[in-house]
Amino acid sequence: MIYTDMHTDTLTACADRGFELVGYDGQTNLTKLKKANCAAQCFAIFTEGESAAFDFEKYLAYYKQNMPKLRHIAAPIESYSDILRCEKEGKVGVILTVENLGFIGSDLDKIDRLKLEGVKMASLVWNNKNLFASPNLVFKDGLPQFENRVDEGLTALGKQAVERLDCNKIIIDISHLSDGGARDILSGRKTPIVASHSNAQGVLNVCRNLSDELIKKIADCGGVIGVNFCKDFLGTPAFGSVLKNIRHLINTGGEDVVAIGSDFDGIPVNPEIPDCTYVPALLNYLLDGGIPYATVEKFAYKNFLRVFKEVCG
Repeated sequence: MIYTDMHTDTLTACADRGFELVGYDGQTNLTKLKKANCAAQCFAIFTEGESAAFDFEKYLAYYKQNMPKLRHIAAPIESYSDILRCEKEGKVGVILTVENLGFIGSDLDKIDRLKLEGVKMASLVWNNKNLFASPNLVFKDGLPQFENRVDEGLTALGKQAVERLDCNKIIIDISHLSDGGARDILSGRKTPIVASHSNAQGVLNVCRNLSDELIKKIADCGGVIGVNFCKDFLGTPAFGSVLKNIRHLINTGGEDVVAIGSDFDGIPVNPEIPDCTYVPALLNYLLDGGIPYATVEKFAYKNFLRVFKEVCG
């Protein structure tokens, strides 16, 4: 079975460490993805802090310089038809995304540039408040306060950014967004959004995981939620916790809402799912655990590809 993954930080990690995407020694690289039968992998450009604007340009340049060298194993995804072509040619589809739009400041015209550069998904915020929104994770004395949920909504500029993302057919990602901000985006929404790497609060009660209210709202707009493999948000044992999250998400929002969002190379190594080559074993575990084959297919790739086709074309 093929699969897709909505979030890794591998591109950023490779650029920082001077590796190519094909041979990186982390949790994900293109060689491992091909071995695992990955049809399409979302690679996030992540930036944060005072150097964010500079860092974005650095990571984008790395991506543009390296992709031509990888034609034998991968190809950039601009449209749904590209994914089908990659599958036919046995290549890994590379989907460029952005985690945290804070680097653009107040210049929303830069969102138009993201489309031109091939960005297909973007989140407004990471773990620190910016001009657009507040995160769903707060810190006190440097420690995460997992029990606190944040109701603060989008700023006026954040609402404008959402409109600009929609106009540019860029998928909106709410994984790090406050509950209030997520509600603002989801209110009356018809276009699908994603939570690219989030789990269910009903399985593990931490603020990075989604409440049942938000799960239902994401499902109502046709969106999807990528189960995150981070131990702090998933729980243990890992395979069993993925199964619990899938069951909870299906019971709350239906089988069209589940997807994969590993967060590989952005999380500490989970010893039970240490890298992407374990995804096929996870899919077999779900089948053995009683999830119907057609539903596992939706989780593995069909749900996300449906959203990608509807939003990006």
